[in-house]
Formats: sequence, structure tokens, C-alpha cells
Amino acid sequence: MAYKAPGKHYREGISLVKLFRKFPNDQAAEKWFVEQRWPEGPHCPHCGSVRVQSGAAHKTMPYRCRERECRKRFSVRTGTCMEASNLGFQVWAVAMYLMTTSLKGVSSMKLSRDLEITQKSAWHLAMRLRKALEDDGVELPFLGPVEADETYIGGKRKNMSLSKRKELKGAGRGPVGKEAVVGVKDRATNKVRATVVPVTDAPHVAGFVAAQTEPGAKVYTDEAAVYNALKPWYDHEAVNHSVSEYVRGMAHSNGMESFWSGLKRGYQGVYHKMSPKHLERYVSEFAGRHNAREADTKDQLAGLFARMVGKRLRYRDLTADNGLSSGARS
Repeated sequence: MAYKAPGKHYREGISLVKLFRKFPNDQAAEKWFVEQRWPEGPHCPHCGSVRVQSGAAHKTMPYRCRERECRKRFSVRTGTCMEASNLGFQVWAVAMYLMTTSLKGVSSMKLSRDLEITQKSAWHLAMRLRKALEDDGVELPFLGPVEADETYIGGKRKNMSLSKRKELKGAGRGPVGKEAVVGVKDRATNKVRATVVPVTDAPHVAGFVAAQTEPGAKVYTDEAAVYNALKPWYDHEAVNHSVSEYVRGMAHSNGMESFWSGLKRGYQGVYHKMSPKHLERYVSEFAGRHNAREADTKDQLAGLFARMVGKRLRYRDLTADNGLSSGARS
């Protein structure tokens, strides 16, 4: 009998028992990756040729291009987030499952324990999967109606270090010292797109909403003045939160606020800190997981691997000018 995920009775989930039956070892996991990437047979990721030698006598590169101009060796890892990784295929498959099915995220310490790898490796692995979930910028604009909203991500003042509190003293309360994030949700598809912005002015906030939404679409927001810039090109309607008006007919931003709630629960309960440098990656993680939540788990895994192709994140690039030790990362 197919396992049905609780809370999503129409979805077919994958239990941990079923997961390890599917990926009992590296060989089984590698076979799955190959079938997902090359369902009609391997082709060279360097030149695209289908003239490929399989089963080459090489420790990590079992394929070789037969084209005279290429002749390069490769594996299913080549040209993906897994390239140059020493982690086994089973570790990658299980990590993808955990990142996909953990609605509030999974910390690198948890991954480290569950996968029996170092925390440094787990952190890099998780960041590479977040890289895969980044918006490619090729999606069509939302047709609407859409909800738009902004929020601020950061810790509570009382939990900050003394030096940080001194730095912010006299600067104000509320969003001071936090990072701004803006997002839009399409009610027709329930898809979400969000990004970190340096300031919450009209060019950044209304500009992002306009970039993600088809002109003329219905846009629902709160009463923030930055959204007034949408009016000449969009059918804009706002609710006034300042007078406790949260819903007026179809006008509300509750769907977007629900997404922020999940992101902040992940921040507070799982990660505890999202550095400004990497916040965009965490936002991509939560948006990507939200947008795939209606699919069966097997399709979520296949979709995640498809997005891993063409993306690579080296550790040295990830930590450049970071100033943090790997042990401080979540």
C-alpha cells in the first residue's frame, strides 16, 4: 500500500523505511541519479554528445566522451551541485530527502549526526542544496491575483551580544538591525517568490513585486506607502493593518504572512541564526520547499536534482570574506 503523507492525504510520501529500501547503498543511489539525469542514456555534460563510453576503468569518472574534440571523462556529478564532492551518493540522496521533507528546515548539526559526516561537510552540503533552490530568473510572471508583503528577519534585541546591543543603542526598535525580505504569492498557483532587499523603498519592494507579476494583475497588499507605486500598472487594493483591518472581501495578505511565519519558525526553532550574507539562500530554501509541497515526495526529489544541474558552489566561494568559523554556522 502506498504511504500517504499526513496532512496531505492526496500526496504519496516516502517513509524513512521506504527511503532506505530505495537507497540501501551508494550503488543504488548512483543508479537513481543516473536515471534521473539521463533517462535515455548518458550524454557528455561538456559537449552534449551522446557518443559516450560507459563503465570506464576510472575510480570516480565512469563515463568518457568519444568525440575527438572532447574526449573528457565525467560522472553523473559533473556539472551539478555534487561536482567534486567526496560524499557518497547515498549521503546526497538522504540529505535531499531531509531538506525536502523537513518543513522548517534541518540544521547542519542535525545533518552531521544523521549522515555521519562532519558539521563542516554538512553545512557545505546544505548550502549547495539551497543553491539548487535559487530562483533561476526564467519563470514567467504571476498572472494573479497576487499577495505582496515584506518582513524583517533577525534576532531579538535581548538575545544579541553586548557589543551588538551597544552598536544599535539609540538607533530605534522594531526592524532596526534586521534584514528586510519582500515576497509575492500567486493565489492561482500558490507559488511564492521572495528575496532579500537592502532597503524597503519603492524601487526595491514595489520593483520586485512588479518584476514577478504580469502588468494589469490584481495585487493585494497592506497599507505601506511603497506599494502605491504599483497603482498606474496594477489593480492594487490594500488593507489597513494600522486600524486592525486584516481582511476586506478578497483583500488580504494572509497567504504571504503564513509563509513568513514558517520562515521565522525555522529561524527560531531550527537555525537560531541566519547570517545576512547567507539569508538569501535560506529564503530560497523555504520558497523552493513551499512551491513543491503539493507534489509526491519522489517528484520533489526528482525536481530538486533537476535544479542541481548547472549549479556549483565551491566551499572557498561560500566562505569568502565570511569571517565566521565553520562551527558557528547552522
